[in-house]
Amino acid sequence: MTVRDISLNDGTTIPQLGFGVFQIDPAETQAAVEKALEVGYRHIDTARIYGNEEGVGAALKATGLADEVFVTTKLWNDDQGHESTLRAFDTSMGKLGLDVLDLYLIHWPTPAHDTYVDTWKAFEQIKADGRVRSIGVSNFRVQDLQRLADEGLTTPSVNQVELHPALTQDVLRAYHAEHGIVTEAWSPLAQGKVLDEASIVEIAEAHDATPGQVVLAWQLALDNVVFPKSVTPQRIADNFAASEVTLTDEELQRISTLNRDERTGPDPSEFN
Repeated sequence: MTVRDISLNDGTTIPQLGFGVFQIDPAETQAAVEKALEVGYRHIDTARIYGNEEGVGAALKATGLADEVFVTTKLWNDDQGHESTLRAFDTSMGKLGLDVLDLYLIHWPTPAHDTYVDTWKAFEQIKADGRVRSIGVSNFRVQDLQRLADEGLTTPSVNQVELHPALTQDVLRAYHAEHGIVTEAWSPLAQGKVLDEASIVEIAEAHDATPGQVVLAWQLALDNVVFPKSVTPQRIADNFAASEVTLTDEELQRISTLNRDERTGPDPSEFN
């Protein structure tokens, strides 16, 4: 199975289908990541707040695949600010056991704290120092992205946001497309809440696929970067096989019409 690489606005590329470790117990992370790498994943998405960067690093070391794997981690909210960002980056890199990171993200904009502009300037410094290949954001709204542009700062390479058939983020995705920002989807299956939708079940039956594979195939067809999470070996493999499912334009539209602007996680306007 072949995973497509998506071009970023800084000249690098990112594997479109990755493996997420959100809510994976630190004690289980190394085994889960090793299984994912065995299946064929070459993109791992973690974060400081997940508490499992060390497990990701251990898996990379044990498999000897660190040079082949695209690794993302994220700065947590209480580390925002210029100097604290630089310290937090060093800490994450020590846990991951890497010299250069592929992608570093601001995890949330936390608008009430108003620190993400200074934080982003620290991100630019880390990139200029050659310690990270790409920098981006997560959960940023249009107004947050536009503020970075108005400040004359680097355009983020990606914005990782909650996105699934019940929350298609059309306005935000249109802004991304206009400004060369790649959309990454977290909670891509809406924590399973969309898998019983009649249209998704029907499409899955037509393709001899699982509902989860159909939703992931929809994400891939939208050019979103996506990284489903599981600790179950068969599901890890099934999710990776979604790259082989090709949906028709009509099927893609049927899935997109399920949008009801329904979140499974926090609203970035309120989460501080």
